[in-house]
Amino acid sequence: MCSQVRWKLCWENELELADHVELADFFRRIYGPTGLYNAKPFEGSRSWAGARPELRAIGYDSGGVAAHMGLLRRFIKVGAVDLPVAELGLYGVRTDLERLGISHSIRAVLPILEELAVPFAFGTVRPALQKHIERLGRHGPMTVLSGVRGRSTLPEPRLDKPPTRIDDALVTVLPIGRSMADWPTGAMIDRNGPEL
Repeated sequence: MCSQVRWKLCWENELELADHVELADFFRRIYGPTGLYNAKPFEGSRSWAGARPELRAIGYDSGGVAAHMGLLRRFIKVGAVDLPVAELGLYGVRTDLERLGISHSIRAVLPILEELAVPFAFGTVRPALQKHIERLGRHGPMTVLSGVRGRSTLPEPRLDKPPTRIDDALVTVLPIGRSMADWPTGAMIDRNGPEL
């Protein structure tokens, strides 16, 4: 079944309005069942929730968008160390394909990560996805870190909320240009912007 998914790597400025509309619908369908608020950022043709990705890996099959992974290069601060990374996020797999190994096809983005020459790719996931992400990590060099908090800004400033939020999420790290031994220690990761 995985071989029927074809991957398209595209920079954000290569997407047409129809692509954004299709992706927004995909995200509403996969994030909506986890809570109505989770689908809210994807109203209309908006195909991102927080920070806008600069590169996307989009998996297609005969049913349309099957999977998605967004990528954004940025500097984060781990403890006291500034670190260039490629943040991976906006991950999703259509529910009818979840147990068919589609997540392993996200490796489609690995060659571009190597081209971008970032030392690490990193992302955060909800603790509820721990088993899923650990399965993905067993098939590659990804490391899952717990006990690390993430601080990010809200996508838009609001009068009724603080400008930053702190999450207790699982941190995933994929060494690209350096080894995992070079990942700095620290109990807090500052994005200095909204999460992807």
